[in-house]
Amino acid sequence: MRAQLARVDAVLVQAVIAAALSFAHLHDIASAAGQDGWKAWAYPVSVDLLLVAAWRRLRSGDAKAAGWCWFVIALAVSLGANVATAGLLDMHQVPAWLRILVAGWPAVAFLGGTLLAHSAPTTTTADTEEIEDQEDAPESAPVPPAHQATVEPPPERPAIPVPAALVEHARKVADEYRTRTGSPIDTPTLRARLGVPAPMAEAIAARL
Repeated sequence: MRAQLARVDAVLVQAVIAAALSFAHLHDIASAAGQDGWKAWAYPVSVDLLLVAAWRRLRSGDAKAAGWCWFVIALAVSLGANVATAGLLDMHQVPAWLRILVAGWPAVAFLGGTLLAHSAPTTTTADTEEIEDQEDAPESAPVPPAHQATVEPPPERPAIPVPAALVEHARKVADEYRTRTGSPIDTPTLRARLGVPAPMAEAIAARL
């Protein structure tokens, strides 16, 4: 336990040092480009927030292309500031193109953060099939009252043999569905996922 805490503490210390240095370099670049006062401190905050938003999108597993795109952009800005302040740039005579990039960065950061935080999640093929199955399912006819008609019990269906391998695969599908949605899988969805007829889907559902 102590060894694990020591490793975590070392990683945290390293992360704090790296973040502080990168933060200072971005501040120095913004200040040298004419963004003085509080504006110079806002630039590294916007870069770090864009990195965090892109990382969260990558961790969520949704629209990874957009996450990687904005993560690389923010990382390039951070690395560029670190390299530029390492003696490769005259901080007293900043080129015009760098001033333009620094002045335009807030709009770029706002665009990236908005797209990452508020874009709609991608609908998977499985979710589309589930919605279509629910829409296509016939509505059950209302049962008349007992004094008007007597409902006869339906005849029992003969047992359908189901291979053990198919039942095992159905359990994995049902577990994945429960993990993703928090509720047990229903028979129409199970039938759509397995691609089997309705009677066999009911037989499999009874064995889960």
